Amino acid sequence: MNMALPVIHEDMSDDELDKIVEKATAASAFLKAISHEGRLMILCHLVTGEKSVTELEDLLSARQAAVSQQLSRLRLEGLVVPRRDGKAIYYRLADDRPRKMLECVYELFCKED
Repeated sequence: MNMALPVIHEDMSDDELDKIVEKATAASAFLKAISHEGRLMILCHLVTGEKSVTELEDLLSARQAAVSQQLSRLRLEGLVVPRRDGKAIYYRLADDRPRKMLECVYELFCKED
């Protein structure tokens, strides 16, 4: 995945600059959403498939309130999607962005040289 980064220059049109600012704003919101250890771990678990809130509590060794708070933020940012089945609520990744981001984080911080 080798793509060219945008280059901001003096003769750039307002529309071009506005598009870059819009993308930077979206990227910033995404990075803020994943900047919490608990949210990052939730995404790591959801990469393997849908999980209930109870499953996530067990996997994270965390209280229901803490897990629900982090899921709420991830849902607000459009990174996870809930599904209700009776009293249980299940979550899955909304799209492939978290998986791509986790692959990048793994490459930067976890992979052995």
